[in-house]
Amino acid sequence: MPSHSVRRLTMAAISNSLSLKQGLSLGRPQSPTPSTSVSFRTFQRCYASFANDNREYVIVGGGNSAGYAARTFVEHGMADGRLCIVTKEPYAPYERPALTKAYLFPPDKKPARLPGFHTCVGSGGERQTPEWYKENGIEMLYEDPVKDIDIEKHTLTTNSGKLLKYGSLIIATGCTASRFPEKIGGNLPGVHYIRDVADADALISSLEKAKKVVVVGGGYIGMEVAAAAVGWELDTTIIFPEDHLLQRLFTPSLSRRYEELYQKNGVKIVKGASIKNLEAGSGGHVAAVKLADGSIVEADTVIIGIGAKPAVSPFERVGLNTDVGGIQVDGLFRTSLPGIFAVGDVAAFPLKIYNRIARVEHVDHARRSAQHCVKALLSAQTHTYDYLPYFYSRVFEYEGSPRKVWWQFFGDNVGETVEIGNFDPKIATFWIESGKLKGVLLESGSSEEFQLLPKLARSQPLIDKAKLQNATSVEEALDIARGSLQAEAAV
Repeated sequence: MPSHSVRRLTMAAISNSLSLKQGLSLGRPQSPTPSTSVSFRTFQRCYASFANDNREYVIVGGGNSAGYAARTFVEHGMADGRLCIVTKEPYAPYERPALTKAYLFPPDKKPARLPGFHTCVGSGGERQTPEWYKENGIEMLYEDPVKDIDIEKHTLTTNSGKLLKYGSLIIATGCTASRFPEKIGGNLPGVHYIRDVADADALISSLEKAKKVVVVGGGYIGMEVAAAAVGWELDTTIIFPEDHLLQRLFTPSLSRRYEELYQKNGVKIVKGASIKNLEAGSGGHVAAVKLADGSIVEADTVIIGIGAKPAVSPFERVGLNTDVGGIQVDGLFRTSLPGIFAVGDVAAFPLKIYNRIARVEHVDHARRSAQHCVKALLSAQTHTYDYLPYFYSRVFEYEGSPRKVWWQFFGDNVGETVEIGNFDPKIATFWIESGKLKGVLLESGSSEEFQLLPKLARSQPLIDKAKLQNATSVEEALDIARGSLQAEAAV
């Protein structure tokens, strides 16, 4: 007999599944009001045997969000015999950022490998191995992605033909890598994209034999993969169309510092360049990258890191956001259909702090959105998700690297910028709009300094720009910002 507390949690879950208010002003087309007449058998408990097709809770996706959602179900005592995770991968959920960082290190530089980075080790939590899921009564369907959903019948069909009836559904499908078209060589042998372990394994196999590597894209993936290629002591070139590295976040001045760092490590940088096609050699393997100006960059391994697209299929009918992409949700990650939620990279959600709709492709949001969604589903929690944008990167961290790089950014990169420091050993960039500190990036900070950043970005204190500009060190600049924060709190 279930306990009273479990009964209360279950009824809260049912209530939350059915309580989506229609007409939310989230900048999406209004959907017809769906029926909320879901029969109770949809929510009937399905204990560990799963003898029939019914599942009380189903998570579709096997990335960070799925792992953190599973942990939250366990913490609420609502996983055992109730939760099913459906993933296209052969592995239990893992911390995906490792794939473009330590996973790509050469064998003599202690590369990361599973089970070392299963969720939730990235946030200091327990390592959730496949055994962990078994011990907690969670059904895992590996290598069997969902190919169809019947919204009216509350059923999912997997590639293998398995039919799953869900009570509440959490879509955590993440993104897929943007690819070059086949007609310009996007599928040639030796051309790689990275989204999962199989992709990274294929790239490592190429790096073991490679001599000349070209990385296409100057964003996170491009910078991290190029840094890893340096660890293999390979001839490495980064090609991107923008004026500078990580243009959507870095200022031109900050980018120049990183470009100099990469060049010191032997990486050649070709910026402001468009690619016409990838060329194959006599054996059909990629042999060169041809630029729009006709120039040729030789390569036996090419990594494409030009962004990603939200993996919305087959859930298009749930309701998409045409501005930022992805599945539209409210501040509790409820879609326009009762009982269906979306979290992580695939979710277009209200970014409360800046009053806009956003879709964030980052592990921190993947973790937090999953936890918030499940807590809202299983309890009486009704407060809106209030996310503070956070990005970071770590490169050149392998053994023997002359300099390990780790930066963090919190907030919004809008307004004027003030840059303090000379990048040796650290540098900070502050974004100021209408006198308020909106965002801050710090390279090579201490633990205490990094902990200050989210406090500054969330509080957005008024700050003396001239005083900040006159700071002679990063430490002094952060003290000025800390003083502004304390002054604001005292008012």
